Amino acid sequence: MDSIAPKQSPLEDLTVLDLTVALAGPVATLLLAGLGARVIKIENPASGDPSRDNAPYFGLGGVKLARERADDISVTAYNRLRNKLGVTLNLKHPSAREVFADLARKADLVVENFTPGTLDELGVGYEAARRANPRIVYGSISGFGSDAGPGSPKALDTVIQALSGIMYVSGAENDPPVRVGLTIADLTAALFGVIGVLAAVHQARRTGVGQHVDVSMLGALTAFIAGEAYEAMEKCGEPVRTGQTVQRLAPFGIYPAKDGHLAVCAYTDTFAHQLFEIMGRSELAKDERFRTRDARVRHYRPLDAEISQWTSFQTTAQAIAELNATGIPAAEVRDPKAAVHDPRVVARNETVPMVHPKYGAADGVYAMGLPIRFSEAVAGFDQPPPGLGEHNQRVYGEILGYDANRIAELRARGVI
Repeated sequence: MDSIAPKQSPLEDLTVLDLTVALAGPVATLLLAGLGARVIKIENPASGDPSRDNAPYFGLGGVKLARERADDISVTAYNRLRNKLGVTLNLKHPSAREVFADLARKADLVVENFTPGTLDELGVGYEAARRANPRIVYGSISGFGSDAGPGSPKALDTVIQALSGIMYVSGAENDPPVRVGLTIADLTAALFGVIGVLAAVHQARRTGVGQHVDVSMLGALTAFIAGEAYEAMEKCGEPVRTGQTVQRLAPFGIYPAKDGHLAVCAYTDTFAHQLFEIMGRSELAKDERFRTRDARVRHYRPLDAEISQWTSFQTTAQAIAELNATGIPAAEVRDPKAAVHDPRVVARNETVPMVHPKYGAADGVYAMGLPIRFSEAVAGFDQPPPGLGEHNQRVYGEILGYDANRIAELRARGVI
């Protein structure tokens, strides 16, 4: 009888050096780890990744705003550091360059998101990595790209949102700029970073030559802005900001209900006319303002007023049941807690319970899962964040082959 080989992880033959901090870089390497790569998280031995000290925390007694015990884990760190091997290396120490070179020889790629030029000055930038390993792929995520000129502002997510234009496509027409609640600039850059480094690794395995992959947060987010028709609509005399409505697909937006809000997406003529029937307003299908999509785009304001008048007298459950029965896409507007506990996403491990290695589940609080499923591979997160330097012996001793005396010397000199 034929034996069935165990499923492998897609990236289990990939070794990644993680020189990241903050959000965009750590999320990129988290995704690589979830896909099975061996990710070696390099932290400063004196302080570790700043996310380790981000409130809230969880541990004995559940979730808390202040760290009460040494083994309390930051929720932020849990979301960003899982499934990584944790080592310490003081990149400011001159001897760190030699250790980094040894790590680079064992690696397929490096991911970092420091201010451009910082790691070059420390002797662990792309050129140093390439000298150690010509096949290395070196991924850099920064606010404005590695070629950004001097004087660029610090690339925090809100700064990038402000510059990208996204704050002026959210909110109603006369609202002040609206910051998107999610750190969308960081997360968008992380996704493009992963796509970029995996493409470069594929090329390196074909050609034997690595390269530098350069992703900017501003470019990543602004590219998506340019992918919508905002500028074209403005040239046609229409507003860019349309509040709860996607004007070019009207009716398509968020509407009030007796007990909350619902999203209704009746973007075709068929859907729109079915919606009018459900509303008891079938005559609207013959109204020249609403009969065709082009007409509805021009008259989206009175159309939204008609729909809001109907939905405001419905419960979300009533309205959604009627709409979905005819195939019109509709859903309740949920808060984050309800969303991350959705049985559909939980069953697919797209959100996962936070589990402390000592104390178990954290009061039903959920963390980011890996929203990709493979038919012939395993992927996801099954390891908690490593302690600071937890895997020094494994990485420096077993992978690099340093003996006990050398590891002790590096530790004594403050290198690791």
